[in-house]
Amino acid sequence: QVQLVESGGGLVLAGGSLRLSCVGSRRTFSSNAMGWFRQSPGKEREFVAAISAESDSTYVAGSVKERFTISRYNAKAKVYLQLNRLKPEDTAVYYCASKDGGTWRGIYEYWGQGTKVTVSA
Repeated sequence: QVQLVESGGGLVLAGGSLRLSCVGSRRTFSSNAMGWFRQSPGKEREFVAAISAESDSTYVAGSVKERFTISRYNAKAKVYLQLNRLKPEDTAVYYCASKDGGTWRGIYEYWGQGTKVTVSA
């Protein structure tokens, strides 16, 4: 069973930065693609960013492309999402997710509990 635990959320002023972290299961982490999703109240879940198992391919949603960066450190079984120049509309619960296989495209089977990001104006 893949377990994912996010951290790093919190309250930040608009224009500020946060780094979200997610630690996964060491046994499977390095062979799985990882992704970040977010969901705001009353909105659909949004696919924010993803990274292949070998870090050779990444995806970042157009709405945040100039401000968010995804990275991973397989030796520590961690994936990160750097959030810069945050806006109030970035307020959401951010979820880390994992999928079997190394490519980031596809269905994400495993999910963390989420970490809440609140951006105040």
